[in-house]
This record gives sequence, C-alpha cells and structure tokens, in this order.
Amino acid sequence: MQQRYDAIVIGAGVGGANAALVLAQAGLRCLVLEAGRYRSRLDYPRGELDGNAQLFWNGGLELNQQADLALLRAKVVGGGSIVNQALLDEFDDIAWDDWQARSGVSSLSARAMAPWYAQARAALKIEAVPLAHANRNAALFKQGFDACGYQCAPLQRGQAGCRHEEGNDCIECLYGCRIDSKQSTPLTSLQRALQAGAQLLSECEVEGLSESNDGVQVQARLADGRALTLHSQRLVLAAGTLGTSSLLLKGGWQARLPALGQGFYCHPQYMYFARYREPVDAQRGPFQAYKSDDPGFRAQGFKLENVFSPPIGTALLLPGHGKAHQQWLRQQRHFACIEVAVRDQHPGRLSWHDGRLHIDKSLDREDRRRAKAGQTAVEQIFRATGAEAILPGRFGIGLHLMGGLRLASNPERGCVGEDFRLFGSRRIHVADASLFPSAPGINPSLTIMALARQAGQRLLESLP
Repeated sequence: MQQRYDAIVIGAGVGGANAALVLAQAGLRCLVLEAGRYRSRLDYPRGELDGNAQLFWNGGLELNQQADLALLRAKVVGGGSIVNQALLDEFDDIAWDDWQARSGVSSLSARAMAPWYAQARAALKIEAVPLAHANRNAALFKQGFDACGYQCAPLQRGQAGCRHEEGNDCIECLYGCRIDSKQSTPLTSLQRALQAGAQLLSECEVEGLSESNDGVQVQARLADGRALTLHSQRLVLAAGTLGTSSLLLKGGWQARLPALGQGFYCHPQYMYFARYREPVDAQRGPFQAYKSDDPGFRAQGFKLENVFSPPIGTALLLPGHGKAHQQWLRQQRHFACIEVAVRDQHPGRLSWHDGRLHIDKSLDREDRRRAKAGQTAVEQIFRATGAEAILPGRFGIGLHLMGGLRLASNPERGCVGEDFRLFGSRRIHVADASLFPSAPGINPSLTIMALARQAGQRLLESLP
C-alpha cells in the first residue's frame, strides 16, 4: 500500500463505489476503505443468525432512542447492495420538487438528473421480476389490489439470471446472492473501479480525520488492531448516513456545520402478516414481485410492497408470548405479508455523546396518520383475498437511512454544497444518502448511484 493518495473514499457501498469508479477512470490514485469484510458468493453466511451477525453493524439491529424503530445498517464490502433486494426506481417530480424547496438547489430535478440516472442504469442489468415465477404471496397482493381498485406494478430489480425455474429462493439474497445474479456493488461499480486502478482495503475502520492546507489525514485501524495513518489530497465520505455522520460528529465538526446530524429519515416500514387456510409459502421464489403504483397512496404518503422475512425476523415481529407465539410461528408457511413504507415527514436527529451515536427519531402525528392509512389499505387487501387473521408487526423497521448532512444552497440549510463539498472545506466531499434533504418515499439506491457519480465528477472539476 501507498500512504499518500489523490483521493480516499470511506465506504465501499453503493455511493462510495460509484464515486471511486469516476475518480479511478480519470486516473486518480484512489483508495477505498471499508470497515466490513470482503465476501463473495462462495462465503456468504448460510444462515439467518450468522447473516445478521456477520453482515450488519451491531449484530443486525440498531435502535432509536425510543426503542420503537429497528435500523438496519450493512457492514460488508458492497454495503446495502449485498443485503437488499436491489430494487431500483427513479424519483418522481413530487420528490424532486420537495428537495428543491428544502435545499434551495435548483439542479435537483428530474431533467438535471436524467443523464446521471442513465449512467447508473447503463452499468447494471435491470429486469422486472418475472411474474411467471411469482409466488402465491405476490398473487394475493395482485388479487387484493385488483379487488379493491388499487394500482400496482412489477418491481424493477438489478438482476440477471436468477434461475427461479430451478427453484432458487430470493429470500436468501438478504444475506448475499450465491449465484451472482443480483447486481451488487462488488460485481458492478466497485469491480470496474478496481479494474481502473483503485485500491480496496477492507476490514479497516476509520476512527478520525483532519484537514489541512496540505491535504486530508485519515486515522484508521485494521481488524488485527494495527493503526494506520493515510494521507490524501481529497476525501470522499460515503460510509452511509450513520457512518458518515458519526465520523464528523465525534470529530467535533458540528461547530463548523450547525446543521450536522439534523434531518435524519428512514422510511419507517411496518410489516403485516395474514394467515390463510392453504399454504402461501411466501419465502419461495422471488419473494418480492409487486409494489403499489397508486397515486392515492403516494398522495397519502405511503407505499406498499409484498415482502416476507426469514424465521428469526418473523419471530421478532409476531405478537404474543410463550405458547401463543410458538403457535403463530408454526403457521409461518400459511402467512402472506405486505409492508407499509411511510414517507416520513418528521425528521430525526443524530448526535454523539457518551462515546456512541444517539438516534433520536420518532413519528409525529402526520407520520402516524400515514402509517395508519397504509395499515387500513393492507387490511382491506387481505380481507378481499380471504385472510383468516391479520397480525401487525410489533415494531417498525428503518431500512433506507437518509440525511444528516443535507445537500443545500447554504450552511443554514445543510452541510454540503452543490459541488458536493462540505461547507467550509476545500477537500472533503460527500457521496452517500446522508446528502438527502428529505425522505423521497421511493427506493433510494439508484439515486444514490446517480448522485455519487455526479459527486465524483464535481470533485474532478474542482482539481487545480
């Protein structure tokens, strides 16, 4: 390893890998640092318990201060692209208009982002989930939507050749795709960045950073305990919303960035199970196939998807205790499941004290109204398809972690300027979902890719 680089990228997830690709292809000496381990289809965890422990921070769940939202944050090379279902959507005018109003940045628009979306899409293989292989959970979702007069649409996923006809079950992809069908970051942008000359150092946790007229200094620690000090002309923060915010908060940057840690969103998601007389086997095949595409739902601030969870996750969510809980869990094959994802309006706040990150995030009256409206729609859909019982999950889950370093036109509104640099910094840039000014109510992965590529390009344009 060298000790000095043109650019260091912290985080090998969706944002970091796409930014690193732009920089490496331009000829910069680029190093990507990642706290998690590099894994491939040959050594992904084989069970749910190991997957939670090995692929996520803090064993799989991080709780908000109120302990009613469980936040999931990946810790692995590839970040969320390893443990998600690679659902890819572009934002609509509703999301972009809201971002412009909150940030004061006019370039946040569908028209301005179109070429960046095109770049991100061109690097991936994207398919609609093949409905010929959709399972009964998906069929019940579609049947219920039709019966209730709601609109739904097939999900778009980054995938190629899932071989469902051979009996592959995509629920295993929650812990890494074992046939390399899912278009995860190590197979796409990160691989191309490494081919272009970037270096990757995994199992390396960044502990601090500082900026001077000569460059940026990064203090990090390897898994074996050895300390590293690395120097770079430029730094790209792409450790995800919680990771990037933590680095700056514990480093005392809030004195220079008054908005640091503010505006945290997570699309609170609530799973509802329904029991049917005949087996549903929602874990089979592509366990996600449909999303709501209803303008009424969008206007009310929520969306629905057909989903499912492995046994441990289901056990955490099901109601009851002791024998009653066991009896529900024994009927898991008879459960269908629909998830309500709320486009949250009430932002949380991230802070650092007592040596750890504190997440103050709750739902206000409007967010609860949106969650309730989604629940009402789910119950209507389940009843229209003959469900015998409906079981709400016991707590919410935060999967899309966003905000904390909002992109904005000035420091009073956020932390990062239109050139993707921290306000008051010459050398530190940001390229992950911490940039988001608000919750879009749409799967964010494709937009993170597009923004990260734009951030990489803006960095290149700022070089002397």
